[in-house]
Amino acid sequence: MKTILVTGVSGFIGSALVKQLKFIGFDVLEFNSPKGDIVECDFLTEYKDKKIKHIFHLASKTFVPDSWENPIEFYKTSVIGTGNVLELCREQNISLTFVSAYLYGLPEKLPISEVDKVKSNNPYAHSKYLTEELCRFYSEYYGVKVTIVRPFNIYGKKQKDMFLIPYIINQVLNDDKIKVKDLNPKRDYIYIDDLINGLVKTLNNKKSFSIYNFGSGVSFSVSEIIEKTQNIVGTNKKVISEKNERKNEIMDVVADISKAKNDLGWIPNFTFEQGIKEIIKDLEDE
Repeated sequence: MKTILVTGVSGFIGSALVKQLKFIGFDVLEFNSPKGDIVECDFLTEYKDKKIKHIFHLASKTFVPDSWENPIEFYKTSVIGTGNVLELCREQNISLTFVSAYLYGLPEKLPISEVDKVKSNNPYAHSKYLTEELCRFYSEYYGVKVTIVRPFNIYGKKQKDMFLIPYIINQVLNDDKIKVKDLNPKRDYIYIDDLINGLVKTLNNKKSFSIYNFGSGVSFSVSEIIEKTQNIVGTNKKVISEKNERKNEIMDVVADISKAKNDLGWIPNFTFEQGIKEIIKDLEDE
């Protein structure tokens, strides 16, 4: 049985990934913050005799507004923490899948491909970009095999209410009206199961260094999300928008996912409506 190390296992993506890896038969080593700070952890000592074949590296700080308030913590966790992981990869010849983020800022065209210009517009995204460059260096000069995944907007079961889709679903199910800040921004949403499927497929990637977008290839506005959710639930609640457009708001995002399709044989299986239904069903089963 092959042993895989996953960092950030307590997070939304990490917990789902660990569950799937165990289901398909891998021996999974789990690293999360209660085990120690990834910035301070000596991975070479911690995992000296574990015979790890692959690492999925997800550990990071993730809430973008917090990155504006305390940027240095995001840089430390992303760059230094990943450096510790890469040192283990270098010493033990372990391949790596690094889960990055949307890094394209205000896109010049749609859909957005992996070769389009990176324009990090917040400290969180910038820390991910610097980490990607560290991965690129270790691949080029140390021979570490690295796959970088850039997920677009992820949604799914067990996601925290601070994120838009669970926030909307909670209001559709439980409140008299639905309140949002802005109805207009559009995003490309990928259901968590589709992302996990894509991550697992990177295990068989033969390339020494590669970057892949993971999205759905279509986008929906906040207004459309509310409408689709209400249609599924069968409600027609009043929608109130504060018309509060965020500074430097990006109004539309669509991922070009053709590279992941061609190289990894990956395609998203869930439509947006199917994903929403899965979340609602999970809430009803609790």
